Amino acid sequence: MKTDTIIEEIPKKIRCSIHEITDMKEHPKNLSVEEILIRSSNVGSVILAKKIGEKNYKEFIETHAGGVIGGWDNLLAVIPGGASVPLIPKSICNTVKMDFDSLREVQSGLGTAAVIVMNKSTDIVDAICRLSHFYKHESCGQCTPCREGTGWMFRMMEKMVKGDAEVNDIDKLLDVTKQIEGHTICALGDAAAWPIQGLMRHFRPEVERRIKEYRISEVA
Repeated sequence: MKTDTIIEEIPKKIRCSIHEITDMKEHPKNLSVEEILIRSSNVGSVILAKKIGEKNYKEFIETHAGGVIGGWDNLLAVIPGGASVPLIPKSICNTVKMDFDSLREVQSGLGTAAVIVMNKSTDIVDAICRLSHFYKHESCGQCTPCREGTGWMFRMMEKMVKGDAEVNDIDKLLDVTKQIEGHTICALGDAAAWPIQGLMRHFRPEVERRIKEYRISEVA
């Protein structure tokens, strides 16, 4: 995002009165996206688009971002809001609207509105593992669930990438994400937990496949 784009938004936020803020809190309504950033190597172009309106992700990516590399059928998944929200697979991207309520209904979120597009060339398990490493590195260590949990989740995700785990470790990992989610002072705990939850919600069969193939190779 260009610096001048950020700066021009500042006066708008300052002019928002306490009454307007209070009204938004007391009378919540669904908010649509005014600006959204596509940032990924798996689309035709990296762009900042304004006035998105009622588009779904398929319409948006194909209209504003040059489409998915390899075509729409080559899409694997999208992370709608930067690295901190659960991913959604292609089947959901076909129809879900780009607003807070629609994404909440599919168990994801708008987050920072920095869309990450991943086509089928992406190792989806490794991609989420790399996000886990990022959150482990970024944890300040103040809250015990985050300090201990982010490192444990990353180490477990490394095992999931190779398949060097047990199938019941998936549920153990998900249980740890729930112990971290909502139990830290800042939102980093949630941000560390949600990508893993999204992966297991939509790509658990892929993780299980790796575990089974690893076990077979070990026997052989």
